[in-house]
Amino acid sequence: MTDTIDETTTGVMESAPGQVLARKISTEDLADELMARAQADGVSLVGPGGLLADLTKRVLEAMLEGELTDHVGYAPYDRAGHGSGNSRNGTRSKTVLTEIGPIDLDVPRDRAGTFEPVVVPKRRRRLGGVDEMVLSLSAKGLTHGEISAHFEDIYQAKVSKETVSRITDQVLETMVEWQNRPLDPIYPVLFIDCINVKIREGQVANRPIYVAIAVTVDGERDILGLWAGEGGEGAKFWHHVLTEIKNRGVADVCLLVCDGLSGLPDAVSSVWPQTIVQTCVVHLLRNSFRYASRRDWPQIAKDLKPIYTAPTEAAALERLADFAAAWERVTRRS
Repeated sequence: MTDTIDETTTGVMESAPGQVLARKISTEDLADELMARAQADGVSLVGPGGLLADLTKRVLEAMLEGELTDHVGYAPYDRAGHGSGNSRNGTRSKTVLTEIGPIDLDVPRDRAGTFEPVVVPKRRRRLGGVDEMVLSLSAKGLTHGEISAHFEDIYQAKVSKETVSRITDQVLETMVEWQNRPLDPIYPVLFIDCINVKIREGQVANRPIYVAIAVTVDGERDILGLWAGEGGEGAKFWHHVLTEIKNRGVADVCLLVCDGLSGLPDAVSSVWPQTIVQTCVVHLLRNSFRYASRRDWPQIAKDLKPIYTAPTEAAALERLADFAAAWERVTRRS
């Protein structure tokens, strides 16, 4: 038999007995051919028994066969397997849940029982994408019962509320571990701020989320944590957050950047006495706007930028003098 298949071939076609000719198929042609077959056979594209499910089944089973070949050291029906000490031992049925619905697989086995597949691990009933979908739906505020019903309606697959709970609990365990990880002893800069987000707790309500982001001594950004508070932003809760950060190993912070919340500098100094507290540029700009008409805000913001981006203090003072002179003339004209 003569093979004329090159690396760009995605399909073959038999032209005469004993010969196989190459047929190059583009991605578009392959998609059109699959759709034509699905329409001709009356097969849906998605869902149980759909075309994508059948293709996924074949791909996964081919990958499993490839893994078993590597494990036992010989290809199917190869005489080299006789007397090798381990050999193929048929298949076992297994149903796995994927993003396109449940798929029934024939998983190959070996006689020694030492085969540990990677693409579909033992005792794994869900492929990775399903867990991601569950977490995404949970993050959007769906209850465990609603997520379970969603999978049954869309994929005709049963994912119990207990399974959904186990998936989300795994993430919560990882999140708690991340929240309590040890931190660096010194951070040159620490940014803290509070944002209000809508959180569903029986009903949707605004909750303050306290955020702490640091710059390491290597110049890399490190998110130290997120904390959900009650009511509005308060210096008392910030004191709790900063104390927790200190207890996780942060001995000192050189510069802490924050908003102009009353009482916050005192909370910082009680945790790290030598830390310099600086109001962030955005809040300083907002405070400046209070002394001008709204129509002048864009121009004021543009004129203030050379001041806070100046390379030295002397240069910043020069830019400040230029700013004051320019806007004094504007005030006189108006």
